[in-house]
Amino acid sequence: MILFRNAAAIVTSATGAVLRDADLLVEGPEIRAIGPGLETPGAEVIDATGWFLYPGLVNTHHHFFQTFVRNRVDLDWTRLSVIQWLDTIYPIFARLTEECFYHSSLTAMAELIKHGCTTAFDHQYNFPRHAGTRIVDRQFEAAAKLGLRFHAGRGGNTLPKSEGSTIPDEMRESTDEFIADCARLIDSYHDTSRFSMRQVVVAPCQPVNSYRETFIESVRLARDKGVFLHTHVGEGESPVMAARHGLRTVDYLEEIGFAGPDTFYAHCWELTPGEIRALAASGTGVAHCPEPVYLVGAEITDIPAMVAEGVRVSLGVDGTASNDNGSLMHCVHSAYMLQCLAAKSRAHPVPVPAEFLRMATEGGASCLGRADIGRLAPGMAADLFAIDTRRMDYVGTRHDPQSLIPKVGVGMAVDLTMINGRVVWAKGEFPGLDEAQMAAEAEAVLNATLT
Repeated sequence: MILFRNAAAIVTSATGAVLRDADLLVEGPEIRAIGPGLETPGAEVIDATGWFLYPGLVNTHHHFFQTFVRNRVDLDWTRLSVIQWLDTIYPIFARLTEECFYHSSLTAMAELIKHGCTTAFDHQYNFPRHAGTRIVDRQFEAAAKLGLRFHAGRGGNTLPKSEGSTIPDEMRESTDEFIADCARLIDSYHDTSRFSMRQVVVAPCQPVNSYRETFIESVRLARDKGVFLHTHVGEGESPVMAARHGLRTVDYLEEIGFAGPDTFYAHCWELTPGEIRALAASGTGVAHCPEPVYLVGAEITDIPAMVAEGVRVSLGVDGTASNDNGSLMHCVHSAYMLQCLAAKSRAHPVPVPAEFLRMATEGGASCLGRADIGRLAPGMAADLFAIDTRRMDYVGTRHDPQSLIPKVGVGMAVDLTMINGRVVWAKGEFPGLDEAQMAAEAEAVLNATLT
């Protein structure tokens, strides 16, 4: 047992109760009790004086492999058109090896954990033929090493460039290959038990780069196996889809059945009011990635309209090809500030700041179909992070812990991250792991492959 004693504030949920000067007891993977003056003889005591405890953040969209292409001047969106950028970056992606996928995943996961993320979904759609078929297996290996709760999105692209895709042939698969590996991963890793640490999502990359049959077979497999569905929607492709198929993306996917409470879409910044209502009606979730909007969005995603219509909204980092910052904590602040920027052009008011923290916690849990994470309460998974607010950075902010992250922003690493009852980050270290060695190994693989 672990007892967090005398926390300055325990944020039980983003919009629920905040307990002051209280304790939190963890037993095994779950929270056993929260309240003042808990007495548990024999428990390991962590002095939480001055700390704010929060539910762990839940990241619902990422591309871990892109960690190896961040902060490159030659891939700067401001210097290249979208077509030039795609033509430049996809051949780079196609050079990645199995070791690149492992170490880039380890790097991205470590950055997330340092900044309070306890559950992450990764959309791994890049499968160069020379890299083999064990890429997602290596991601599960990396997650186990760090202790991250991991939902693996097995992506893929099936449409050749000759038929309008942007994907190099080296990265393209057939529908049969894609579906077969999704089934293998589900059978090998998908765990539906309480406090599951690993799950699999069927996630064809995007309709504009795959055959219709790929999405039809994805729905068939996911519903048969009882797993979730995910893809990219509404990031500039809808006019292309309308020209090819006579339907914009949301209608195209609804017609196929790729929608519903077991489905969530990434981005959705170009959706019409009618399409937003359609998502709400079907129960389809949205993984809103605010920071890529700065670079690639033609407009700011209408989150107020989605919230007003009852769409389930979560937050994602996205890949570092379009967001060089890999921290979901940073995205909570960006999401709120972006909506404030666009407030005067919106029909609906900007949600209160705490709502953006809710998107990154309970909203993420909802989109991933998890009822055991996203809040701090007895019986919930012991997924949490702590911020020591006894710093100059937080003077004047401590009266409202729920608004602190979205409104003020937290740029530094958190003081502690716990996942499933295990401390995985504390005092600037990953307990039992050598961060310098992990970083050096990742840099060596990157340099050997991409320089």
